[in-house]
Amino acid sequence: MFDHTIPQGTGGVSATGCSNGILELEGMEFHACHGCLPYEKEVPNLFTVDFRAELDMKDAAASDNLQDALDYGLVYNVIRREMEIHSDLLEHLAGRIVRAIAETFPQVCRFSVRVSKRRPPVDGIAAWSRVTLHHNTL
Repeated sequence: MFDHTIPQGTGGVSATGCSNGILELEGMEFHACHGCLPYEKEVPNLFTVDFRAELDMKDAAASDNLQDALDYGLVYNVIRREMEIHSDLLEHLAGRIVRAIAETFPQVCRFSVRVSKRRPPVDGIAAWSRVTLHHNTL
């Protein structure tokens, strides 16, 4: 299960109302070619990506205006673009996603990205392999 804890976070509600909140996109599915082995570079596998951000939602909660919120449709598009570029390692793939989100949405100071790979190539049975990276500029 995805660890819903962002390291060193306080979260909470300010005296002026809702300030910090959590936005999540879970279970984004992609069929892509990531991995070190030759067949992994040619035969798509199922990957899932989970995104979790801690943000100030005070303005969006008051205005009901998308301009005051993080548009998760745009977040999805950034993740999808990175999933289309081959990486040998899940760590590298997750790192590219983190960098792309940080560059595209500098207002999002604290977030986590988890990349999961279905049926990783191991000498045995494993349902998933996963990597989670945290970004924190606070």
